[in-house]
Amino acid sequence: MLKEKVIFLTDMQSFYASVEKARDSSLQNKPVIVAGDPERRSGIVLAACPLAKKFGITTAETLGSALIKCPHVKVVRPHMQLYIDISIQISKIMEQYTDLVEPFSIDEQFMDVTGSQKLFGDQFEMAKKLQSTILNNTGVYARVGIGPNKILAKMACDNFAKKNADGIFRLDQSNIEKLWQLPVGKMFGVGSRMKRHLNGMGISTIGGLAKFPLERLKKRWGINGEVLRQTANGIDYSPVTVTTYNRQKAIGHHMTLPRDYSELNEIKIVLLELCTEVARRCRKKGYMGVTVSCGVRGADFDFPTGFHRQVTLPVPTNYDLDIFNAAFQLLLEFWDRQPIRSLGVSISNLQPANNYQIDLFDRYALKESLNTAFDTIWDKYGRTALYRASSLTGAGQAAERAVKIGGHYK
Repeated sequence: MLKEKVIFLTDMQSFYASVEKARDSSLQNKPVIVAGDPERRSGIVLAACPLAKKFGITTAETLGSALIKCPHVKVVRPHMQLYIDISIQISKIMEQYTDLVEPFSIDEQFMDVTGSQKLFGDQFEMAKKLQSTILNNTGVYARVGIGPNKILAKMACDNFAKKNADGIFRLDQSNIEKLWQLPVGKMFGVGSRMKRHLNGMGISTIGGLAKFPLERLKKRWGINGEVLRQTANGIDYSPVTVTTYNRQKAIGHHMTLPRDYSELNEIKIVLLELCTEVARRCRKKGYMGVTVSCGVRGADFDFPTGFHRQVTLPVPTNYDLDIFNAAFQLLLEFWDRQPIRSLGVSISNLQPANNYQIDLFDRYALKESLNTAFDTIWDKYGRTALYRASSLTGAGQAAERAVKIGGHYK
């Protein structure tokens, strides 16, 4: 008989804010939020410590709203490189307990500790040791959800461990009724839109979804309907794997603009910058792609507009102007001419760049020479050493983005 697996989902409490408190001891007993740059209209709360949350501050609300709730809150700008470094450090700590560690996000990771219990004690003892090791080495407090599979470990952490005094909770078939009592919106994989659909079908709790007729769910959503019902019943066959991110499916770049962009010429400048960065990343990773996607979001948050469309190129590429020409045509065709606030470009259907079909009528030698020249200069002197003159205009964002990670200062 196979031994039941023991899976951890470890989540770092208020990760960015916790790192900032560990970095600056003067913040320890004060409400702290990590937020973007309010001067560039990117003042969104990225993380709030537990003391700040007691004032009603939530992640993703505006900085102005947070300051109204708690005028004396300490606002810290993000240090993204530091958060990445601490996340990697935490991963290495986890690898001391098991070689099966799978990143889920920058502050959440799955661990299969089934075979580690003889070395580190039972699952609860091991979870406490893990919490202590992470806290002592990084100053960050981890909550641990435990389950026989990834989906139950995740929901154990999100719905119960985060509320427990010791930050640890196990969820399995013996106590799944606790999960079934929760509103269906608390289930992993159910967002606000899906919640409305399920409520409209008379499903208000996770238990209601778990017992809902499967055929009706499949008739509405196909295979996704079956996945929903299996999730509600705590069924998940996916293993914890270290190869999740080994094969990249797409390479993209997205930008939230510092102001409303309404002129085509201004949007065109930023679009070209995005395509240049996407092409550079493709070459850095050794890929070419054939499917170019472009998407924009309108500036009106109350009545959001925008589009997300894609087009397939006749041959693979990692040259910026090829990507730009395709993305620009999508923009011309689908943009409603209303002001936009964010813009994104990606390329997918990737393949190795060292083996591809060429077009006899394309200037491959010239493109490869230009790519090599660009990459050599950028690798040696940095991303601001060379960029197009259009980026020097008021619309350009290349210099500003070059000193950021994920849209925030390093």
